[in-house]
Amino acid sequence: MTPNLDRAQAAQDPFPHFRAPGLIEPGLAGATLAWLRDEADWRLRVEDFYEQHEIDLLGATPPAPVADLVSDAFVGGVRQALERLLYDAGPLELVGACAHRLTAGQTIRIHNDHIGEEETHRLLVQFNEGWSADRGGLLMIFAGDAPETLVDVIMPEHGSGFGFEISARSHHAVSTVRSGERFTVVYTFRRSVA
Repeated sequence: MTPNLDRAQAAQDPFPHFRAPGLIEPGLAGATLAWLRDEADWRLRVEDFYEQHEIDLLGATPPAPVADLVSDAFVGGVRQALERLLYDAGPLELVGACAHRLTAGQTIRIHNDHIGEEETHRLLVQFNEGWSADRGGLLMIFAGDAPETLVDVIMPEHGSGFGFEISARSHHAVSTVRSGERFTVVYTFRRSVA
């Protein structure tokens, strides 16, 4: 199983990124959502700009077919997508894969994820069947670190992906979830030093 990039669209502004509707085939997306919602063992994490529940997918043992999301074939496809769609990404290596859950009242304020060369690229995959804008939890893209620099708002559509280069310019946020649970699987890569 590999990610579907047939409808991926790349852009350079305000930072290198791409959108990939239908990245995950419906059967895997549905099975993953069911596991995230009903069986996953969540841990609350609180930081200065967010509060969310997390699972380390490389340390967990998700059941088949969810395990496909961390298989060599799937991660290899994600890596190739980032390298191809983000142009100068260079050879990448996986450094983390985790799942995030935001519940009603939780938000992620504007940030850029930049911590240096330990993490240089990220892919977010959404698992939110039937999500609507009135539920909140929208991915917001900014040209700077202030709310008035908002450039785009992206619905967390079920099975879709959003990939980006992590830098001092990669400002983004998630609006407050008003109802329900919002699920995302996050792959983090760094430029290979080998």
